[in-house]
Amino acid sequence: MLSDRVSRIVNARVNDPGAITAAAARRVKAASLLCEHGKAMIIAADHAARGANSVGGDPTAMADRSELLDRLCIALERPGVTGVLGTADILEDLLLLGVLDGKSVFGSMNRGGLAGSSFEIDDRFTGYDAETIAQMGFDGGKTLTRIALEDPATPSVLVDTARAVNELNDRRLIAMIEPFLSVWENGKIRNDLSTDAVIKSVTIASGLGRRTAYTWLKLPVVEDMERVLAASTLPALLLGGEVRDADAAFASWGKALKQPTAQGLVVGRSLLYPAGGDVAGAVDKAVSLL
Repeated sequence: MLSDRVSRIVNARVNDPGAITAAAARRVKAASLLCEHGKAMIIAADHAARGANSVGGDPTAMADRSELLDRLCIALERPGVTGVLGTADILEDLLLLGVLDGKSVFGSMNRGGLAGSSFEIDDRFTGYDAETIAQMGFDGGKTLTRIALEDPATPSVLVDTARAVNELNDRRLIAMIEPFLSVWENGKIRNDLSTDAVIKSVTIASGLGRRTAYTWLKLPVVEDMERVLAASTLPALLLGGEVRDADAAFASWGKALKQPTAQGLVVGRSLLYPAGGDVAGAVDKAVSLL
């Protein structure tokens, strides 16, 4: 049975597709990327477009759009939440629901490296481009930039990321790069989360593009984040990933947020699908770290 939210969205998409552009035009933009606490708290919801629908032991948790939208709406209503990151389908749904006023909005740009595919590292730009992000009145775009030193597809990933950085910087929009040093193991891509590997990914990502005035980084929280965040002067947002030990994750986020380049959190599954199901409580706890 469709929820009221989904019914409204489907009705608009069928009978009035122009309502999406109209909703974007009347959206009240965020006054700042940061909230009164001086940090950003961005909810991420771009996983499903890459075929990454699993949370915990449920392989299709994020595939129920009605439930995902309900959880997103709860999260966006919580005090201290500053923005959202998503693909066009998600962000347009949220625009039609009218829940993005006063929030920063970031469009996910490359979703072509489908999770578990043989071409996963060849992460082509199949989502937003800089022109559309600007037209929609959004604040920036995000790239997933995985660097596999032994995979010949990596140079094209770097070139495409640099192009996105250039096009966003030219429009004075945030270019949010999420870099990883990645390796193939048993036919699957694994992100190397050792401190030295993350540092190398930071230094590579920081140098992409002909301008970096509007470039930010989106980084995993690993051991010795002081060294990681000392590798660049670019503003950094800390990503959550899928969390198994919530208390340990929150503690590590809180410690990393004390570093001067750390500007906030970008968290998705661990807040939208927390153990116990209390989305509001999980979001509030994350905001309290800021």
